[in-house]
Amino acid sequence: HTRSLCDWSSDVCSSDLMSIADICNREVIAVHRDATVNQAAKLMRRHHVGAVVVVDEFGQQRVPVGMVTDRDIVIKVDAMDLDGKVLTAGDIMSRELVTAPLTLALTETLELMRARGVRRVPVIDGDGGLAGIVAIDDVVAVLADELGDLARVMSRGRSREIHHRQ
Repeated sequence: HTRSLCDWSSDVCSSDLMSIADICNREVIAVHRDATVNQAAKLMRRHHVGAVVVVDEFGQQRVPVGMVTDRDIVIKVDAMDLDGKVLTAGDIMSRELVTAPLTLALTETLELMRARGVRRVPVIDGDGGLAGIVAIDDVVAVLADELGDLARVMSRGRSREIHHRQ
């Protein structure tokens, strides 16, 4: 999904106008702490994702508590010759989870990801419940669209100048 950061008709252009809610994926693949590593890996394969969010449930609310990435599985399980049928997502999840509120601006989210060195960030609602996930790939897609729009504006400006000089 692509959305514009800029309103070219009014010359408003700021990624601060876009919150992370505008680009996050609302269909988050999540597991409980007690899911086996193999179960998590199969979910990643089935849904073509590189990570699952580990959640605790409180009523209807899923609260993110960790993340398991494909890299975690390779480094912490496969490379150590451990059994993914026995180990759980809770055993290998990244516990220092970086999350972003739905209201966080895109630029602030990028800064958070850069500062913490993460490629994926679960997005949480006002109550701390899992609302989505944003990956660096999502951000790059939005920025690439914006650069394309900017290139078209530059091209039109040049064409208009050539037309007016004739």
